[in-house]
Amino acid sequence: MLRQWFGLQRKSAGRLVALSLSPRPAWSPCDYAALSREGYGRNAVAHRCVRLIAEAAAAVPLRIEGEGRAADAVRTLLTQPNPDQTGVELMELFHGHLQVAGNAYLEIAEGYDGPSALFVLRPDRVRVVPGPKGWADAWEYRNGADRRMIERDRASGKSPVLHLKLFNPSDDHYGTPPLEAAARAVDVHNAGGAWAKALLDNAARPSGALVVTSKDGSDARLTEQQYQRLKDELETLHSGPANAGRPLLLEGGLEWKPMGHSPAEMDFIAARREAAREIALAFGVPPMMLGLPGDNTYANYREANLAFYRQTILPLARKTCASLNGWLSPWLGEGFDIRPDEDALPALSEERLARWKRIGEAEFLKDGEKRELLGLKPLADTEDDDAERPIGWRIDRQISLGVLVTLALQTAGGLIWAGATSERIRHLELRVEATAPVYERIARLEENSAYTRLALERIERRLAGE
Repeated sequence: MLRQWFGLQRKSAGRLVALSLSPRPAWSPCDYAALSREGYGRNAVAHRCVRLIAEAAAAVPLRIEGEGRAADAVRTLLTQPNPDQTGVELMELFHGHLQVAGNAYLEIAEGYDGPSALFVLRPDRVRVVPGPKGWADAWEYRNGADRRMIERDRASGKSPVLHLKLFNPSDDHYGTPPLEAAARAVDVHNAGGAWAKALLDNAARPSGALVVTSKDGSDARLTEQQYQRLKDELETLHSGPANAGRPLLLEGGLEWKPMGHSPAEMDFIAARREAAREIALAFGVPPMMLGLPGDNTYANYREANLAFYRQTILPLARKTCASLNGWLSPWLGEGFDIRPDEDALPALSEERLARWKRIGEAEFLKDGEKRELLGLKPLADTEDDDAERPIGWRIDRQISLGVLVTLALQTAGGLIWAGATSERIRHLELRVEATAPVYERIARLEENSAYTRLALERIERRLAGE
């Protein structure tokens, strides 16, 4: 290459024109292997988005309403779905596949008395087999050379596989993953990272060409010895990170002509930043939660976290719970309802407290109506009629500060007096315990004195009789 550059000037000009042409962009394919490799495996932004959504959705507490065998079986399945995974691990894997592939599959294992375990199937190994009417009738699972067909029981409505997919307007059986929508942004971000790495590895290598010119401007050419010398100097003294910033000495009619654009001219940093924001947008994750600079959409991290749970996590959790209810009902029967417990989410605590306060202060609502609005079960012994409600004490909110201070002082004084009284009673008890042996001795002496008097009286009577 350098030999050609330092050849005839006419040939060098041809090379420069060819290098200035922009090649066609090469995009990664949108299959599961490429998306998981280029997106989740090699892109930090997409990797964090997938993990953030999968872990948050798996950590949403589930509330299983209902009593009886069916509800107990559902609690057991979702707590310990199989011997190798907990419920949180299973749901994290399930939601992770959903974000990467747009499809997630659960298979149920049937025991002697009903469902005994749940397993997650890899989306790239599952193929939907449509029936005569075009709807999914079976699923083919491939594990290497082994293939097995999982069929739906039309008579009972039992389906061994739960297929959860994201919306896809162009396919009836498979969903569209967020990674596919952000595939170009992922490629731009990855290409920018690879280019930056290559630039750092070859930081001192000139991004240009050395052109040989004569004094009169005619074509010139280096000798073989001059060419080899220049090539050795460039490779030893001006290539590699260790030689970054070293000046290049030009002599013998050599002229430096830069080629390409600098990072500032390419707007390199802004392009990578916009690509990262586009990836976060495809997943529904606020850029502030990913540490991306320049995002002023939310006032603080708390608002961004609340928007993340309200717009991304809770809709996904509700969709999963609804699918589980419809899928497990033919297996276990009715009598249970799986739903996300929004009241147990720490991220929604402030919003929940504000809602409780707003409903609690609504005087035009009865207690039963308030409990219904809050999603609570009605109490059997609660009367909704205000007339039949027992009259109780109510503290007025308009209490002055002086009254509160007086009550506090009186309470403190009473506590101090009670403490002193208790100490005096304890002291008296100790004194009584100390004097108890003395009282016992005095009683014994009095008893002996009585016996002595009786003996003297008997003696006196005998003497008087004689």
